[in-house]
Amino acid sequence: MKRKLVMGLLTLALFGGVAFNVNAQEKKKTEVGKALDHTGKAIGKGAKSVGNKTAEVAVKGSSKVADKTWKGKMAPDGSDVYINAKNEKYYVNSKGAKIWLKASQIKNRPASKK
Repeated sequence: MKRKLVMGLLTLALFGGVAFNVNAQEKKKTEVGKALDHTGKAIGKGAKSVGNKTAEVAVKGSSKVADKTWKGKMAPDGSDVYINAKNEKYYVNSKGAKIWLKASQIKNRPASKK
């Protein structure tokens, strides 16, 4: 008797799991499913850009405190050039990564017009 009960419950669970899988796959075919998918992608894209900006601001802040800023010079993208304790030059890109520079990549900053 117990064996039949257990087998019946397992069979019921198996069919229930298959039904949920089929239902989850068909969700994208409806307008609501498409809207949810689009919204999810937009939220992911926004979260990624916020994370990149946060990383950039954090690394630039720590670079301004710990390292020297090279006055009158700029990186290839126009941002500030930092010099660390080992006399290595770098800049911080839009994703918050330190990009190390060769001497040929460093440009003179144009004088500001008043």
